[in-house]
Amino acid sequence: MAATPTVRQRRLGAELRRLREQLGPTVEEVATRLAWSPSKLSRIENARIGVRVSDVRLLLDLYEVDEGHIREILALAEAATQRGWWSRYQRVLPEGFAKFVALEDEANAALCYATYTLPGLLQDEEYARWTLESSRAVTADTPHEISRRVELRMRRQELLFRKVNPLTLTAIIDESILQRVIGNRNVMRRQMFKLITLAELPNVNIQVLPLGIHREPVIGEAFILLKFLPAYEVTFPNVIYIDNSWMASAEFQDDALTHRYERSWHALKEAALSPQDSIQRISHLERERWFP
Repeated sequence: MAATPTVRQRRLGAELRRLREQLGPTVEEVATRLAWSPSKLSRIENARIGVRVSDVRLLLDLYEVDEGHIREILALAEAATQRGWWSRYQRVLPEGFAKFVALEDEANAALCYATYTLPGLLQDEEYARWTLESSRAVTADTPHEISRRVELRMRRQELLFRKVNPLTLTAIIDESILQRVIGNRNVMRRQMFKLITLAELPNVNIQVLPLGIHREPVIGEAFILLKFLPAYEVTFPNVIYIDNSWMASAEFQDDALTHRYERSWHALKEAALSPQDSIQRISHLERERWFP
C-alpha cells in the first residue's frame, strides 16, 4: 500500500495548485520551465507523492510568491516530510480508512453521528475488540491483525487528551447503540462507564438521540464531519467521512455535500437529548440494563 498523505501534504499540494492557477500557467508550462514531467507536478499538487523542500522553493520562485508567504509554505513543506504516527499500522488498514485516520489526526473538530456502533474515539478496548472481531465471520483477518487494529483505535483516542489543541468531539449517538449487546453485559457496562468518563472532558460532548421520538432527517448511515483550522496561512476544507459499515466507507471534500451533512447533523443535534440528560440516560442504562 502506498503511504497515506498527511493533511500537511494535502494542504501543500492544494496551495501549490492555487498559486499556479492564480498566476495562470498550465501544468505542462510549469513542468517545461523546470524540466520536470507534467505528471510529477500533477502528483505533487494532488499529494500523491512527497516533494522535496528544494523543489517547493523552485515552484515558489517561479510563481513570484512574496517572501513572507514563502516562509510559511517552506515551513509547511518541511512539516509535510514527516511521516504520520499511523504509518506503522498501514499493513492492517484499508486504504480509505487510513486516509481518514490521517485527516482525523490533524482535525480541529469532529461532528459525529453514530447509528449502529459507538464511534471509535469513544470505544472501550473490550468493546472495540468485540466489534472488530465480528468481521472475522466473513474475512480472513488474523488475531494479530485484529489486535493491531484495536491498538490503533486506542491510540486514536489520544487526540482527545492532547495538551495542545485537543480534538473537539461532539457525538450524536442513536439510543439503539446503547441497548445493543456487543460482547456481553460486562463489556457493555464498562463501555457505559467509559462514555460517562469521557463526557467529563471539556472537549467532548455526547448526545443521545432517543428511540421514542421522530427525528428529521432520517439518516441510516453513520458519518463524521472533520473541520480544520488554517495552518501556515493555508486553509483546508471540511471533510465528510461516510461510514456505511466496516466493509465500505468513503471520504468527500465537496463543499455542497459537506454543507448538507453539516445541516443534517445540526438538525439531529436539535432532536437529541442535552449532554446532561444524555449522560443521565447512559447512567440509567448502566445501572438498570447492563448491571449483572
